[in-house]
Amino acid sequence: MPLSQVVGRLIGVREHVVDPGGGGASRVPRPTTAVVVGGGIAGMSAAVVLVERGVKVTVLEAAPTLGGRLGAWPEALADGTQRNEHGFHAVFRQYYNWRSILRRVDPGLGFLRPVPGYPILSEQWPTEEFGRLPPAPPTNLLALLLRSPSLRLADLRAMDRDAALPLLSYDPVRTYAEFDRMTADELLASLRLPDRARAMLFEVFSHSFFNHEAEMSAAEMIAQFHFYLLGNPEGLAFDCPDEDYATAIWEPLTRHVEKHGGRVVTGVAAARLDRQPGGWRVTAADGSSYPAGHVVLAVDPPALAALVAGSPGLTAAAPQLVARMPAFGPPGPPYAVARYWMDGDVHPDRAVFSGVSRQPTLDSVTLYHRLEHEPRRWAERTGGSVVELHAYACEPDVPADELAERMRVELTRLWPEAAGLRVRELRARVEARAPAFTPGGHAQRPGVRTDAAGLYLAGDGIRTDFPSALMERSAATGIIAANHILRSEGGAAEPVRSIRPRGLLAGRR
Repeated sequence: MPLSQVVGRLIGVREHVVDPGGGGASRVPRPTTAVVVGGGIAGMSAAVVLVERGVKVTVLEAAPTLGGRLGAWPEALADGTQRNEHGFHAVFRQYYNWRSILRRVDPGLGFLRPVPGYPILSEQWPTEEFGRLPPAPPTNLLALLLRSPSLRLADLRAMDRDAALPLLSYDPVRTYAEFDRMTADELLASLRLPDRARAMLFEVFSHSFFNHEAEMSAAEMIAQFHFYLLGNPEGLAFDCPDEDYATAIWEPLTRHVEKHGGRVVTGVAAARLDRQPGGWRVTAADGSSYPAGHVVLAVDPPALAALVAGSPGLTAAAPQLVARMPAFGPPGPPYAVARYWMDGDVHPDRAVFSGVSRQPTLDSVTLYHRLEHEPRRWAERTGGSVVELHAYACEPDVPADELAERMRVELTRLWPEAAGLRVRELRARVEARAPAFTPGGHAQRPGVRTDAAGLYLAGDGIRTDFPSALMERSAATGIIAANHILRSEGGAAEPVRSIRPRGLLAGRR
């Protein structure tokens, strides 16, 4: 074990048990049914836990493929068919709950490969590397301050240390009470950091949550800084599948659910939810209906708001949920994903994944032909490369192809050799389905349990009482929803784990 993790353990920076699970029968002692609306991480995590304990589960996914923002599908290219994906997602080492679900289909997680390095590119400043820090705080923070050329000793002396204290003293109640109405932009400005340090250390980080600093809660930024850097024993190390998401994750998880008696239905959009004696009825857009004792709504915020609006009976059955939708339903800014099949390659020393700072559009670069088997085989056969560019919180109302061209041009300013590559194929899209973390919105953010018996929510926009984010929040809320159902029916719950619940200096404030 690295020294930083030894030190971290001594001060409580380790995996923590949120819910030990257990407490009931290994299988539900009576017939129990559930409908899970949404076949992404949250929905499939709930379904996996429920079917393993004998609940009869139907998963309804509106899209033709599973995964949501972790989806993958076949793409017809001029020289054959390849799987395309919704975008790059890092499986960080502190994603304990998501990794637990993935171990159902690969106990050793052999399909995950470490991605070395985490460079941040900038046209204005030299590249900085964040992926080779010691894994656990406080050593990683000290190393970052010592190594980063963005922060000199004089900068640290000029920094407002009182303003910086909240970053080290995250508390799941007090942080939101004090900072949720402040914007992340206002908090960063109060630190009095040099512009370079702000851009390279913080702005890249906040964009990763599909939000602009000026429109993001400062409390949420503090919470995510704690989750990814200052409160977990794993650091910024992460892994990625060596196959596309459908091959590596969704097809095996579907087989797992079906093996345990569950059903996964794609291409069916839930349109209405009604309370009925003994439970609920989900009616789909095609007129089909699915009765069940319990329902888990594991869809993105706009889809959840639309489903609640299309279910007039919820006004009486779940008035608090209905009241929260106007504030919760609107998504964050649009994000763009563009994948290019090129006729040549960038320099061999370019990182598999790079963050990008202060470009007008571009936020990250991923070299898929150095990450997954199928793009690698295509690149070896053609001499080309497969490059994916992201804009995490981009300008609204701009066509996908225009954003893709802007990102490609911006890449050439960072990697000049990219200017000589011809684009053989391009697939670009713009979506707005990620949750918004607007200032003052935490109080209206719904949790897993609703005010209607047997109705639960899950997803990365749903509130948890412990640190979590992105894929891990989706998996954790899906498991928590399943646990509520299992406990109500006499079944044993699934363990839930997270990182250190409070910041290193939380007791000092």
